[in-house]
Amino acid sequence: MNPKRNYHIILVPSELGCGKRGASHGPEAIMYADIARKGDFFNRFHFTRIEDHNYELIHPTPFKHARYIDHISKVIDRIIDEVEDCFDYDQFPLIFSGDHSNAIGSIAGIRNYYHDKRLGVIWIDAHGDLHSPYTTPSGNVHGMPLAASLGDVYCSEKPNKIDDATKHFWEKLIHAGDRHIHPKIFPEDVVLIDIRDLESPEWRDIQDNKMKYYAPADVQKKLIKKIAEETLSYLNHCDLIYISFDVDSMDPSVSEGTGTSTPNGLTLKKAKELLSHLFKSEKLVALEITEVNPLLDTKNEMAYAVLEILDYLIPQR
Repeated sequence: MNPKRNYHIILVPSELGCGKRGASHGPEAIMYADIARKGDFFNRFHFTRIEDHNYELIHPTPFKHARYIDHISKVIDRIIDEVEDCFDYDQFPLIFSGDHSNAIGSIAGIRNYYHDKRLGVIWIDAHGDLHSPYTTPSGNVHGMPLAASLGDVYCSEKPNKIDDATKHFWEKLIHAGDRHIHPKIFPEDVVLIDIRDLESPEWRDIQDNKMKYYAPADVQKKLIKKIAEETLSYLNHCDLIYISFDVDSMDPSVSEGTGTSTPNGLTLKKAKELLSHLFKSEKLVALEITEVNPLLDTKNEMAYAVLEILDYLIPQR
């Protein structure tokens, strides 16, 4: 039985952090799919839409190793404020974000509000998102949210040389929140599930910091319930838990409606089962679902898959 929660939906359409366009439409694609199926999910809860800076994408960015980081920083500040407002009203933030860079704000908002608590992070994703401006091959900030939350102090390699302006905004991101907590989380506070498409600096960081992870082979070999139980047990030392669910954690057979679709992912059935077991934790304080891209999809299939997951997690009473 899931704990009783007062959900508040936060729509974050910013797609400044990704390389392919269309993720900004993801949050509303989920809403429109609910309307098309004559559902009532979005009628059951209050929701807020965060102002984005996607119009800046028409201009070139001067930040080669952290594209649009200056504008991403402004969006992050708004997410922090909204997450904290939810907690002020004893609400559970249910965050639908465009690209995964927005998770920097989600984590920072939790830690800024619960500054004396230890936060565990369950990262369900095809990717590690452990890059920083010092390691990124692409410059896309959606590959950096875990690195920013870990504060970049754990990094084993820093092959890129970055300029002072990039360093300034990166420091702003890793210290996000008016309490400037740094780091927000520690390597032993993270569990990565179904990661499979990482560059060598990310694997090195995972190995050097002994970070807990499940690769596709683990997901195939173990019962999903067992993975969930092991994950929650591993994070038992944490006071709070946040789940970040990137839809690219699911196999392309579910849908290719995401910017970085990667084979050997979760089936929809396994995604539902995994999240359902994790959702029962009374320590869980927020869930983020991210990287739905209807412009890369067929008939909005990914949005419908997300709704199927949500129906499973939060059934109508």
